Amino acid sequence: MYDVYAVRKDFPVLKEVVYLDSTATTQTPVPAVEAMNEFFYRYAGNHGRGAHRLARETTNHYEDARETVARFLNSEPSKTVFTKNTTEGINLVANSCPWEAGDHIITTLIEHHSNLLPWLRLQKFGVNITVVHPDREGRIDPAVIETAITDRTKLIAVTQASNVFGSVQDVERITKIAHRHGIKILIDGAQSAGHMPVDLSTLGCDFFATAGHKGLLGPQGTGVLYIKEPDELESASVGGGAVSEVSGLSFVLEPSPACFEAGTPNIPGVIGLGRAVEYVKEIGVSEIEKQEIMLARETARRLSELEHVEVYGPENRAGVVPFNVRGLHAHDVALILDQSRKICVRSGHHCAIPSVRFLEVDSTVRASFALYNTEEEVDILVNAVNELKALVG
Repeated sequence: MYDVYAVRKDFPVLKEVVYLDSTATTQTPVPAVEAMNEFFYRYAGNHGRGAHRLARETTNHYEDARETVARFLNSEPSKTVFTKNTTEGINLVANSCPWEAGDHIITTLIEHHSNLLPWLRLQKFGVNITVVHPDREGRIDPAVIETAITDRTKLIAVTQASNVFGSVQDVERITKIAHRHGIKILIDGAQSAGHMPVDLSTLGCDFFATAGHKGLLGPQGTGVLYIKEPDELESASVGGGAVSEVSGLSFVLEPSPACFEAGTPNIPGVIGLGRAVEYVKEIGVSEIEKQEIMLARETARRLSELEHVEVYGPENRAGVVPFNVRGLHAHDVALILDQSRKICVRSGHHCAIPSVRFLEVDSTVRASFALYNTEEEVDILVNAVNELKALVG
């Protein structure tokens, strides 16, 4: 295992708080921040626009970041599109596919709104949607997805790891089911990339969307969309940098990925993301996964032993632990933990209202872990939650 205490030195804010909200956003390490500073201080230019030295150096660093991310996911740079987040990546697919009235999409009840709303909105164009339900611990049975397939099913959209339950889905099996029926599959990897090994070449999915600011440790405003067959999509967003030829009445788009990145991109963010991904790779994703799983399962086990606490999700979970304190609203719990112990946890419906309502509650508290969390922080959280029993009798 890596030295978690050495890693923590690269995240200065951890000296101030117990940060357990990495499912919402991870902290960004000093080397990635320094890479962004270097852009602003040394060579800030625009990407792909201009022959002068600053423009050339900017373009080189930006494309180096694309190659870094592509290698990390075992993809190809030409199929690796930068977006501003997972949401934009999924919407790009939803808005760029040639849908027809009567087409059918399968998704699930455990999805983040980002992998649910873009598909639901297509209903106004005549696309039919089936939403598959999980078991009580947030796991989707691939066989249930297969049962939902019709002769008009064009896409299956599913998360790899739930941001509400912490459950990890069998996306390998679901991908095989989809392709056996000639159906494309989109995987929401916002809670998997950087938290667990992801090999897109082996997985074989058609689309994979993730955020830069979660497991990849990059800054907010960055994301990645993998497109297996870019020529099958027509980008819904066009403009500067995306075209190779324009006449008075027509235009020709550049090949992927440029055709999907119209306009000036988040250059410093992407450069910071590239360095952050290198940081993750240096530590080792498998080692990060072990650390996060160990902490999450220990937290879930210990919280479950408290009679005034209800914990949700499966025993075999990723680094996410949702829970409630009986008699207290989730927001009140989060505020008390923050004010009393400087513990940062998420409370609410986590941008996944159907998932939370499936638990028959209106909100949960969520502790989530990243590579920099420690067993001492688990102790602090559990002890603080234990003390809340005095408020609920």
